Amino acid sequence: MSLFFSNKNTDLQSVLHIIFPLFQKYKIRLFTGFFALVCVDLIQLVIPKFIKHGVDSLAQKSATSTSLLWLGIIIISAAACVVLLRFWWRLLIIGFSRILEKDIRDRLFSHIVKMDQPFFERWKTGDLMAHASNDLNAIQMACGMGLVAAVDALVLTSVGIGFMVSISPRLTLFALMPMPLLAICTRILSARLHTRFNLVQEQFALITEFARTTLSSIQLIQAYTLEKMQKQGFARLGKKYVKSNLNVAVIQGALFPASTLIGNIGMLLVLYNGGILVMTEVITIGEFVAFITYMYMLIWPMMAVGWVANIIQRGMTSLRRIYRLLNEQPIVIGGTGTFPANQTSLHFSCRHLSFCYPETQRKILTDISLEIEPGHLAITGRTGSGKSTLCKLLLRMYPVERGCLLCNQIDVNDLAVNELRKYIAYLPQETTLFSETIAHNIAFGKPGASRLEIEEAARAAAIHEEILQLPEGYATLIGERGVRLSGGQRQRLALARALVCKRSLLIIDDGLNAIDVETEQQVLQNLVSSKNYQSIIIVSHRINVLQLADNIIILDQGEVAAQGNHSQLQEHPFYRAMVEKQQTDA
Repeated sequence: MSLFFSNKNTDLQSVLHIIFPLFQKYKIRLFTGFFALVCVDLIQLVIPKFIKHGVDSLAQKSATSTSLLWLGIIIISAAACVVLLRFWWRLLIIGFSRILEKDIRDRLFSHIVKMDQPFFERWKTGDLMAHASNDLNAIQMACGMGLVAAVDALVLTSVGIGFMVSISPRLTLFALMPMPLLAICTRILSARLHTRFNLVQEQFALITEFARTTLSSIQLIQAYTLEKMQKQGFARLGKKYVKSNLNVAVIQGALFPASTLIGNIGMLLVLYNGGILVMTEVITIGEFVAFITYMYMLIWPMMAVGWVANIIQRGMTSLRRIYRLLNEQPIVIGGTGTFPANQTSLHFSCRHLSFCYPETQRKILTDISLEIEPGHLAITGRTGSGKSTLCKLLLRMYPVERGCLLCNQIDVNDLAVNELRKYIAYLPQETTLFSETIAHNIAFGKPGASRLEIEEAARAAAIHEEILQLPEGYATLIGERGVRLSGGQRQRLALARALVCKRSLLIIDDGLNAIDVETEQQVLQNLVSSKNYQSIIIVSHRINVLQLADNIIILDQGEVAAQGNHSQLQEHPFYRAMVEKQQTDA
């Protein structure tokens, strides 16, 4: 094992634990598959014995047509058995490698979707995609054809050498003389392969992420006529990726020819010394033919050493990358607490709440103390004052210190994360829609929502009539990220998705800024008059939105600068300036 796994830092046992449970679960399947594989090898190794018998009988002129016919029948029958058994080991072993690939992919996806926001800020999407594609393919090859080739080479080598020794120990010694050279070459080259293949995976992640961001921002790129620049950037990454692959190919290209060359050196030694042994009648011509056949069979295991080293090295490199990803843990960890069964509303208490994003030192929120009671709350303030951050903390997207944020007098760190989120509907600044039907997008937050519930939410979001005007109504496909809709339509569709959930608290983080004032006023009146929500928190700079709130909080550089209703805040300089400017613009 040290031949393939040297030069590693992660504990090997921990890494292999990712796949060991599956080997244990499918041990009968694997045992049957490898038993069929060994039987194939043994049958192939027995066939030269029959060939030896036939050649010797011909050389001694004792062969008859009947004996040769029976010899042919035996060889054909053995070949038929090989075909049948080879089908079964491929089905069982290669099939297992596909099952293993699916299981790891499912675990990987399940692990990623439960991670918190700081995780996605550390990991690039392209890197995650590389783990789910290239890395899984490498693991599947190592646990499929890699293991098959390793077992195949082991059986053919050990049993084949045994048969060769039974024919001529001296000739066997000549055949095996180049073997130590092969082991040395493989060890040196496989150690370098790990580093180079890891670089290939990193380059693949970069090129995948570049392509993803380019396609997702294609309208902006075309608007600024940056197509040429993007093509050049993609070409540069492509050249680096090709160069990294060529560096891997250099190692692979050295492994295979080295194995073949060493095997052929052994063959030359056998031909020369074996010919002498035949001429001096130490061995028969039939034994010499059988020995040569066994030697040809050994060339494949010699070549397989390099190939198996390559496959397993790639698989272990990818397995370590998968292990590193699966070993990531969310830093937003809740307790096991739950709300009472009759819970209907949320009351947040911020007690000297301060916050800075992970891996940064600048405070976004500083010593905030306020009560967020059921009702209609509006939050405003200058750009970068911490409005969105406060909303995200209420949603438990980031960790907060114990005792700084309470919900219904319970520390949020004692509550299960999903226990709190199931009471909150959220409309962020950036609208996220799926390349699905309008009905599917609205019902996303509540799978199984009835058509009546979907339409009710669309009416509340003031988009029902516009949906009916589309060619297929609620069955209309909106394209990737809703490209067939206007910005205001996308926001109202996302709002309908939040409304269909009918949760206690609705948070709108400046999610209506693309809607015209008249439509926005209609939407807000629908929300305020609706009895589906105990609380509404809306982030906005528009006075017509703020004046509908029961309470308004003004944030300035992460601190609460003022709070009160629309009338009470008229004397605050920032609020008064905002009112006057919007009245002048109107």
